[in-house]
Amino acid sequence: MAARLLRLRGLLRAAGPRPFSAQASPLQTEQHGTKRPEPSSAKSLVDIGIRRIFSSDHDIFRESARKFFQEEVLPFHAEWEKDGQVSRELWEKAGQQGLLGVAIAEKHGGIGADILSSAVVWEEQMYVNCTGPGFSLHSDIVMPYIANYGSEEQIKRFIPEMIAGKCIGAIAMTEPGAGSDLQGIRTYAKKDGSDWILNGSKVFITNGWMSDVVIVVAVTNREARSPAHGISLFLVENGTKGFIKGRKLNKIGLKAQDTAELFFEDVRLPASALLGKENKGFYYLMAELPQERLLIADMALASCEFMFEETRNYVKQAKAFGKTIAHLQTVQHKLAEMKTQICVGRAFTDNCLQLHADKRLDSSTASMAKYWSSDLQNSIATQCVQLHGGWGYMWEYPIAKAFVDARVQPIYGGTNEIMKELIARDMSVTSRERMLTTLENLPESFYISKYGIKIRPSRIENRDDASPVSHFNLRAFEGEFRERAGAAGEYFQIFPSAKKC
Repeated sequence: MAARLLRLRGLLRAAGPRPFSAQASPLQTEQHGTKRPEPSSAKSLVDIGIRRIFSSDHDIFRESARKFFQEEVLPFHAEWEKDGQVSRELWEKAGQQGLLGVAIAEKHGGIGADILSSAVVWEEQMYVNCTGPGFSLHSDIVMPYIANYGSEEQIKRFIPEMIAGKCIGAIAMTEPGAGSDLQGIRTYAKKDGSDWILNGSKVFITNGWMSDVVIVVAVTNREARSPAHGISLFLVENGTKGFIKGRKLNKIGLKAQDTAELFFEDVRLPASALLGKENKGFYYLMAELPQERLLIADMALASCEFMFEETRNYVKQAKAFGKTIAHLQTVQHKLAEMKTQICVGRAFTDNCLQLHADKRLDSSTASMAKYWSSDLQNSIATQCVQLHGGWGYMWEYPIAKAFVDARVQPIYGGTNEIMKELIARDMSVTSRERMLTTLENLPESFYISKYGIKIRPSRIENRDDASPVSHFNLRAFEGEFRERAGAAGEYFQIFPSAKKC
């Protein structure tokens, strides 16, 4: 395994992030010197070697990932659907194949590849229409919290085991009474000496049943001036006294993906279980949510591409009125409409992927990608089932599974109604209001090196002559905002020149 990971690291580092440009770089050309085809002109929307954001090194990695999902996942998925979970053996095989924690830094034991390499894994899973393995949540939602905010001890304890597939990760945000509104959570952690006592419950937790470590979002300061200022994250390991896993939830889709209820009854946690700093959890969540929403968007588009190709193959074989239904003009027009919609969505999503690779993806744009792509996924699923006729309603047909699996996409990761609210809010807030909101929500003191000014949120509230904020020329700072911040602190960004005190 070690030798394989070393080969993958060299390969994927060579792929590297590049600027998104209509002009092809050497890495964007094939061996014969031709430019990489766009999906609209490719023979298939799932072909290897298309899309300008990828390189030939990404293609080699994609071939390896595709082979894994076709040979190690697809043949066993129907049985896992009956079990309500995949096997632990699969997780370890994925680790051996180098498919877990692809974008985690090499210094932490990861491959150290770019986010585009992670996207290859997301997409290839959707191209086999197998939603059971919770690899994407484990690798690109849970692991970044530990890698970005964890102590050296926490990183060494969990990351290598998670990359090997021997420690399965989950994140517990949603509660019976709090979904998209993270500030409404009720799970509470109270200090008891140097320990914490955790009580509460979570629901709809992906990887929850099989999880070995769970990031739990909990309130730690009920007296904070806003809920956002009193939330912390904790690492809770399976087997901890008082940590109880409830039933595997019986969903209408995602049948092979274990989704569970979790309960915490007087769970005693040591100080070392706190992830990051006390009462800073909300800011960590806001910083990581754009990647989660981009992940959902890209997997939604990949599912659209799979469903289109599955349906195109079907209509070439199904017959009506003495000929295949692919010869019917109404079917041809429907396929043309769907392909156009998917290619338009793919162009925007690929742009978002490149923006994120360049660390320029903001919350509003990620929200656009998530809501548009997941809505499109459900629209394409409905149309593809219709083109299959009665057979599209049969569970043994892949399109039926894709149809029910699509329905949750506009719900989790923040409902699409919330996505639209965030986009609208970003449009209606002025740069000045955005700056003041961001300053007020800074989680700690920051030093703006360009101006030599120390900002303390507690003093910003008053805005009196003694407050550091009174010395700002706010207009001068407008140009410093390369990323947008939502009016309610949905996406937390500090000035590019800011350094911690």
